[in-house]
Amino acid sequence: MNVEPAVQMWQDLFINNKITIFNMTYLSRAKFLVLLLAAVFLAGCATTQNQNQNDPLESMNRAVFNFNETLDDNVMEPAARGYRWIMPDPLELLIGNFFSNLNDVVVTTNSILQLNYKSALASGTRVLINTTFGMFGLIDIASDITAASDVDLSKRNEDFGQTLGFYGLGTGPYIVLPVLGPSTVRDTFGIAVDSFFADPVTQGVTGVFMDGVPYLNSNEVRLPVAAGSAIDKRAQLLDVEKTLEEAALDKYEFVRDAYLQRRESLINNEDTNEPNGKD
Repeated sequence: MNVEPAVQMWQDLFINNKITIFNMTYLSRAKFLVLLLAAVFLAGCATTQNQNQNDPLESMNRAVFNFNETLDDNVMEPAARGYRWIMPDPLELLIGNFFSNLNDVVVTTNSILQLNYKSALASGTRVLINTTFGMFGLIDIASDITAASDVDLSKRNEDFGQTLGFYGLGTGPYIVLPVLGPSTVRDTFGIAVDSFFADPVTQGVTGVFMDGVPYLNSNEVRLPVAAGSAIDKRAQLLDVEKTLEEAALDKYEFVRDAYLQRRESLINNEDTNEPNGKD
C-alpha cells in the first residue's frame, strides 16, 4: 500500500519542526484534495486490529493515542492558539527560527555519526552563520544564502533514530508514546539519546553544550525554553491539524501509516537524494 501522497504533508508534522509560519499559512487547496484522496485509499487498505505486522500493540497504542488527543484538545491546542493570537507573525517566525537553529546541533551531530560529511558541513555551517550573523538563530540567513546562490545550506533532518537505521538496526514495533506521540522502539531510543546528549533545549543531566554556563544549564531556564519550543511547534501545526481532521477517516491509522512511511524515506534519504546518507 502506497501512502506517499500523504508523506509530503506529514513530514512537516512529525519531524519536529521543520516548517515555517509562511508554509503553514499558505497551505493550498490542492494539497487538501491530495490528502483527502490519501485518506480514502488508506481506509480502503485498512486491516483489522493487530493484523498490521508493524503494529502488534495496536490496542494499547490506540488507548495512548486517545489519551494524547484528549491532552492536546484540552492543553496543547488551546495553549498554541493563545500563543498564535498573542504573538505577531514576524515574532513567531523569529522564535521558530531560533528553535530550528538549536535543532541543527542535533542534525550536525547525527550527520557526523552517519558519516554524511556533506550534511554535517552544511548543518554545522548553518549553526555558525545563523548563530553569529543571524542574532542567535532568530534570522535564518543560511536559507537566504541557499536561495540566492548555488551554496546548499538548506535545512536537513537527521536524528539518532535515523543514525541507528543507517547502521542497520530495525525499527521494532510501532509505539505511541504518551505526550510525544508516534514512534517505534528504535526511534524511542533515538529520542532519548538526542534529548540527553545532543539537543541544547532538552539535554538531561549531561549539559554537554552548556556545562560551562551554569545559569543557562539550570532548570529555571531549561524548562521554560523546552515548554516554549513545544508550544511553538504545536502552533505551527494548527492548520495541518485542521486539514487532518477533515481528511482522515481513521486518524490513528492515517498517522501511523504516514509516520512509518516518512521515517523509512528519511532513513533512505529519499528527500535529499543522498543514497544511504553517504556522499
